Amino acid sequence: MSDIQKLTIGKALNLGLRRAMEEDPKVLIMGEDVGKLGGVFRITDGLQKDFGEQRVLDTPLAESGIIGTAVGLAVRGFRPVCEIQFEGFIFPGFDQISSQLAKLHYRTQGKIKMPVVIRVPFGGGIGAVEHHSESPESLFAHIPGLKVVSISNAVDAYWGIQQAIKSDDPVLFFEPKRLYHSGAMRAEIDTDGTPVSCFSSQVVREGTTATVVAYGPSVKVALDAAAAAEDEGHSLEVIDLRTLSPLDLGPVFESVRKTGRLIALSEAPSESSLTSEIAARVQQECFYSLEAPVLRVTGFDTPYPPAKLEEHYLPDLDRVLHAVDRSLAW
Repeated sequence: MSDIQKLTIGKALNLGLRRAMEEDPKVLIMGEDVGKLGGVFRITDGLQKDFGEQRVLDTPLAESGIIGTAVGLAVRGFRPVCEIQFEGFIFPGFDQISSQLAKLHYRTQGKIKMPVVIRVPFGGGIGAVEHHSESPESLFAHIPGLKVVSISNAVDAYWGIQQAIKSDDPVLFFEPKRLYHSGAMRAEIDTDGTPVSCFSSQVVREGTTATVVAYGPSVKVALDAAAAAEDEGHSLEVIDLRTLSPLDLGPVFESVRKTGRLIALSEAPSESSLTSEIAARVQQECFYSLEAPVLRVTGFDTPYPPAKLEEHYLPDLDRVLHAVDRSLAW
C-alpha cells in the first residue's frame, strides 16, 4: 500500500533514518546531542526513544573521536551514521576523514569496506555565529575515496539518506540547514514506493535561454531566479547536481549544448571550488556550443561574515539574474 505524506526536508530525513534503522539492525546513529535532544535541528528526534541508547548514541564534543569510532565500527560490520552538528565543526575530524575513512577500502584492496555516512548541515541564512554557516564541500569533493552528496528537497532527503547508508563506501551527506523546516522544498513522498535514485544530476526546470547549475540551498535560489526571469522573457534551465563527487555532468553538457550559456551557482567561495571545476569541464566539453563564457555566482572569497552581513554575502535572485543579463549581452 502507498503511504503518501507531504514532508519537509527535516521530516523526510527523520523518516529516512528511521526506515534505514528498521531495515538493518547494524545501522547506528552517533553525534553531539542526537539522542535525548534529537539534534539541534531535531532531525533525529524520537529515534533514541524508539531504538534505544545502544543504537542512537550521544557522543562527547569530539569530531575526531566520533569519526574515528565510526571507522572502527565499520570495520566490525556496522553502518554508522555520524552527525556533525554544524559544518564548521568538521575540521577536527578532517584527518580521520581524509587519511582513514577515504583510504581504507583502497588500502586493503577491497577487503575492508567503509559504509559510513557523515551528515553535515551546511550553508548560511540562519543568522548564526562564526563556524555555523560555512560551505566546505569542495574540500571533501577533492579527496578520492569519498562520495559527496548534497540534497535540495524532501524527496532526495528521504531516499538519498537511505541510499547513502546502504553504500559500502563513505558518503558525506551535505544538508541545507536553512531549508530543513521550510515549506518551500516540501514534497509529497510515497514512503513505501519505488526508491528514487539520488546520486545523479537532475534537470528540475527545463529552459532554452541559459542553463543554471546549482546544488543544496542554491537550488531554491536558481528556481526562484528562473521564475523571475520568465517575466522578462527568458527561459532558464535549472539543474540540481545532487552528487558533488563523483560529478555527474552529462546532463549539464547536454543542456549547455542546447542553451549555449551556463551560470554556475553556489554559496561557497569561488576560488578552487566546485564551480571552478564545472566551468573548466564545460569549457572543455562544450567549447563550440558556448555563446558566452561560463559565469559563476558564488559566495565571496572571505571568511563567512557576521549575521548582519550574510544577506549581502549569499548569492541571491538578483545576482543570478545579473549574471544571466551579462551572459546574454556577450
